[in-house]
Amino acid sequence: MNMNIVVIVVIVGVGLWSVRGGAQQAPCYFIFGDSSADSGNNNNLWSYAKADYLPYGIDFIFGPTGRFSNGKTTVDIIAERLGFSSYIAPFSRASDRDIFSGVNYASAGAGISDETGQHLGGRTSFRGQVQNHIRTVSYMLNLLRDANRTEVYLKRCIYSIGIGSEDYLSNYFLTQLYRTGTQYPPDRFADLLTQQYAQFLRVLYNYGARKMVLFGVAPIGCSPYALAQNSPDGRTCVETLNSPIQLFNSRVRSMVDQLNSQLPNARFTYINVYGIFQDMISNPSSFGFRVVNAGCCRVGRNSGRVTCLPLQQPCSNRNEVMYFDAYNPSEAANTIIARRAYNAQSSSDAYPVDISTLNRS
Repeated sequence: MNMNIVVIVVIVGVGLWSVRGGAQQAPCYFIFGDSSADSGNNNNLWSYAKADYLPYGIDFIFGPTGRFSNGKTTVDIIAERLGFSSYIAPFSRASDRDIFSGVNYASAGAGISDETGQHLGGRTSFRGQVQNHIRTVSYMLNLLRDANRTEVYLKRCIYSIGIGSEDYLSNYFLTQLYRTGTQYPPDRFADLLTQQYAQFLRVLYNYGARKMVLFGVAPIGCSPYALAQNSPDGRTCVETLNSPIQLFNSRVRSMVDQLNSQLPNARFTYINVYGIFQDMISNPSSFGFRVVNAGCCRVGRNSGRVTCLPLQQPCSNRNEVMYFDAYNPSEAANTIIARRAYNAQSSSDAYPVDISTLNRS
């Protein structure tokens, strides 16, 4: 790529105007996570954790891309809110020009622990995603040939991290395949997971990240999958699954305070995804939902047995359904999560600040 073009991209990054009519608010947006944010990184892997086929993407402008949703994911909607003119490119397809707007490293099935999701086949763990980001930063530095400019640029970017869900769903709760569920009590596992998490976040900090948004884990015990497996009536959330999640979320929220105090100029914030889900489940009609206990892809009890099957016909009322498949939210639910993450509607939505406030800091 021509060096002059790269420099222009960097210099005008914050002043770019979005096709949606507003100024781009941050120079770049880097995304780490699992199926809730994957935009196609798993497409070319040998993996069961793939969504590059219909009905996934049935309501998305580009069709099936690898997103585990009928349409946009939470991070897509946040990218719109931040004023980006296009969605953040997956690492597997990011070009030289793309990396200056950010990169999506998320991989379905990925966890904080390297072993998480290994029964699903190929996926890029959080460690691997952080390593891919180091490669991106090194490449950016090579293009700019100016360490100070690169550092200043990265400090203004937003980093979205939504990880940990699979460490429970595809590790701790799968006692027939993994030892962690029998080896560690819930509080000890949450401690170990949070310690690993913090180590990787420190690495990101060392490579220029300052504004980091940590998305908490949703109530897995309320997902169609959990309801189909363990709920007596198909509606009551499974507390034995939700309690360990709450322990982990509590530790992540505390970790935000610790890292903000320990790392100079760090601006970590926590998004209470669990609480936002609880609001939607408790008051579905106020959010426009008719169905909160079953997936839109009808497979098994509660439509919660597996992910969507290729070319199967999903429900027609997709704007009224909270889950698209057995695990992942619909675009309608993702929109609510993203809006409250960007502009908190209650004091419990974000701690200490929402994304819009973080971006202005």
